[in-house]
Amino acid sequence: MRCALTIAYNGTDFLGSQTQKSSANTILGQLENVLHKLHIESKITASGRTDKGVHATGQVCHIDLPIFWSDLKKLKKVLNEMLPSSIYVKSVREVDNDFHARYSAKKRVYRYIIKEGERNPFENNFVTFLESIDFKKIEQNIKLFQGSFDFKYFMKNGSGVKTTTRVIYKAFAYRYKGFIVLNFEANGFLRSQIRLMVGALLSLNEQEIKEQLRCKKKYKTKPAKSNGLYLAKIKYK
Repeated sequence: MRCALTIAYNGTDFLGSQTQKSSANTILGQLENVLHKLHIESKITASGRTDKGVHATGQVCHIDLPIFWSDLKKLKKVLNEMLPSSIYVKSVREVDNDFHARYSAKKRVYRYIIKEGERNPFENNFVTFLESIDFKKIEQNIKLFQGSFDFKYFMKNGSGVKTTTRVIYKAFAYRYKGFIVLNFEANGFLRSQIRLMVGALLSLNEQEIKEQLRCKKKYKTKPAKSNGLYLAKIKYK
């Protein structure tokens, strides 16, 4: 039986989401370890990978369960009892056998959270603090990313992909309870693309962003910190 798991996690202390041969200290590495103890020897396929320090409120993975694990409500309970407290399985649901967590996904939603002012130790792992921010400028310029573009200048070097063109359906900024939230919804994202787009929003002007989007000129910008980035939701319809 194929199942989809929706997972939330605090990525602060993990080396990203993807399993690594050199370390079990990843999100999927922790999940794989628990599944092994439950005699579930299934490959775990995620909707996509998140980097070190990046969080998720709606990561989706699929696994194939042996017949003796038919009680999905119980499985969810057991997984949450055995997983570290920084990883939480929000739901376990049966899906069609041809469902693929990555390839069946239609849209991916990420959020980047910023707070203006001095940092504090209670939020520092989950929010990017900036001394000052021009919200009106960001609110206006973030809309430049909407559409289909070749994002090769908004990608970390060494990313092996067939095409660097992506379609961003929505890109907008808003204030919420003292935070500034940047929302991006697309058919997919390149490695570090969102952090590089946020970095551009924080350091480049409208014309410079347009030039980089059109691949006319690449400006030197730092990617935004990983701790403010969240994989929010995967859409399959």
